[in-house]
Amino acid sequence: MAELSEVTIYTDGACSGNPGPGGWAAILSASGHSRELSGGEAHTTNNRMELMAVIKALALLTRPCKVEIYSDSAYVVNAFNQGWIASWQKNNWRNSAKAEVANRDLWEELIKLTGIHEVTFHKVKGHADNEFNNRCDELAVKQSRKFGEMI
Repeated sequence: MAELSEVTIYTDGACSGNPGPGGWAAILSASGHSRELSGGEAHTTNNRMELMAVIKALALLTRPCKVEIYSDSAYVVNAFNQGWIASWQKNNWRNSAKAEVANRDLWEELIKLTGIHEVTFHKVKGHADNEFNNRCDELAVKQSRKFGEMI
């Protein structure tokens, strides 16, 4: 079996108001190359933007890879690292409070994408000294403002 390519992804989401105009961003790095991507929506939530950043980044990969994802979103990272997703699926997409899990559509898409790759999630401190996280934040906020101007 061929060795998997290694990819590092940094992601962030931003929202002005919650809900409100939002943006997402990601930086992918592999084999000495990097790529920035970003986008947004006029009416969304911060959590949806955090999820979209990871989804859009993983969707760019054209073959299975070993992926290290760095996010300042405890929502995203803990869902994988603390087994929330498995519990949600086992409980018919209900959380520990028996309420419907928010953003199920995005979680299902993300589950599908993480199933293709060997993915490890890492929590980073937001708005700290990580240049890639800070750059993602800058891009996501810019998209949030852009979509805010559209309303």
